[in-house]
Amino acid sequence: MSRVRVSKLMAYILRHSPEEFGLKPDAEGFVPLGELVKALQTAYPGVTEGFVREIVARDPKGRYEIRDGRIRARYGHSFAVSLDHEEDRESRILYHGTPRRNLEMIRREGLRPMRRQFVHLSTSREEAIETGRRHGRDVVLLIIDADCLRRKGLKVYKAGRNVRIVKRVPPDCIILEA
Repeated sequence: MSRVRVSKLMAYILRHSPEEFGLKPDAEGFVPLGELVKALQTAYPGVTEGFVREIVARDPKGRYEIRDGRIRARYGHSFAVSLDHEEDRESRILYHGTPRRNLEMIRREGLRPMRRQFVHLSTSREEAIETGRRHGRDVVLLIIDADCLRRKGLKVYKAGRNVRIVKRVPPDCIILEA
């Protein structure tokens, strides 16, 4: 059984469609861990709680969180959740990878969350480029001035190991395209 495949299904369930699998997340996006395991077993019968805990522990981006016997995705939700992440007050520069075809609209409107609650940024150039490549091969790396976001009253949150989230990025906080 592939850890990657199970993790992708976990992300789909916890970020986008828990009700499709009979799960009802609380206001913070948590579902009982045992119920998620049962949902995953519909596609992967061999999945155990230990296997899910191993995915969470080994996930390089810190996508998931287990707390008090419940599990949630830490970011990427397409439905409303109340996240209690720590604010990032230290980062000065953040990155966002996007297909070049989006650049004209981004120059006009900045970065918007589109079908998600937040815009995803990264502390890592490489991860931003890798994320952008999921949406096209010709990727532009945007460099974001995190202090500019803060001056505009936008809070940056630590959502994963290198993932930061913010409600939006105004065009004038994008300082460089590479």
